[in-house]
Amino acid sequence: MFTLQFFLKKFGQLVLHILFWCGVLLFYTYFFGFNNSNFNYVLSFSLFLMPITIATTYVFIYKLIPEYLITKQYIRFGFYSFCTITISTYLIVISVFYGLIYLSNFEYANMAPISRSLLFVATAVYLVVIIVSAFKLLKLNLKHTEKTKKLETKILETQLKLKEQELNYLKMQIHPHFLFNTLNTMYGFALKKANETPEMILKLSNLLDYLLYQVDKPFVLLTTEINHIKDYIELEKMRFNDTLNITFNCNNISETAKVAPMLLIPFIENSFKHGNLNKGVLNIKIDLSCNTENLHFYIENNFIKPEAHSNGIGLENIKKRLDLLYKGNYTLTINTTENLFKVNLKLKHS
Repeated sequence: MFTLQFFLKKFGQLVLHILFWCGVLLFYTYFFGFNNSNFNYVLSFSLFLMPITIATTYVFIYKLIPEYLITKQYIRFGFYSFCTITISTYLIVISVFYGLIYLSNFEYANMAPISRSLLFVATAVYLVVIIVSAFKLLKLNLKHTEKTKKLETKILETQLKLKEQELNYLKMQIHPHFLFNTLNTMYGFALKKANETPEMILKLSNLLDYLLYQVDKPFVLLTTEINHIKDYIELEKMRFNDTLNITFNCNNISETAKVAPMLLIPFIENSFKHGNLNKGVLNIKIDLSCNTENLHFYIENNFIKPEAHSNGIGLENIKKRLDLLYKGNYTLTINTTENLFKVNLKLKHS
């Protein structure tokens, strides 16, 4: 729809074009008037050149450059450019004869000195064409660069949204899996009416608070993650009683280091879920340490090979989350021996 803003924009462009060509006309009168005092001759000759210059320039900037050069149709661009230059050169030759025949009455000496030379006249015309074409090419390149940046930004925003959606989906899978294991433990205590049930409920409420209010954050303090790991371990200790031998060592834990929430707990979940009692005891060893840049997490437990249909939802999700959040900044090694399941994780913390 044609709006007032559209007409004002077009009017502004028209004014700029008129001013520019007036400037070119002044340039021609100054250039061809060098060493010549016949102003009427110079002005008439310059006015005769103006349509040739304008037509040649507009053919290049509105047809040849955008349709063939920018689109990399170099053969067509070269061919049509050759045709355009040939026609314009023919018209420039006519302009020289115009100066000789019409303006000088066949008196060669009466011609302006520079207008006598076809080379100088062509140079004046093509200088304008080249300058305007170079400006147009620069403008198109800048516009193309801007479009490319906008497209790249949209692609990055789309990829980010997709990653956020995938990450939220993975978190939704982790939560039910985590709660399922914990609630099963609590159910067993409730059936036995154990005295530890209130303490277990308190530990679970802390974990639920973490799940509901902290897990949506991109990163949490490593110390916060450790505290909830300890709560989870305490819950499992209540369930296993004397059949659990677990050590959790933390070294050089920075107060400012951050990790993705619920990043480490699924590994510990799996150690309990798939752990095997050895001589009546489940042995689990956890080591966690960090320095100024890296975090090192290691866990091993007595191993029982899971059934084919049960590969550990939490473990699969954690691999995907690591790819989404720490791609290129982590190494995850999982080894199994005859009796042990080992996980070695190194990542660059925030």
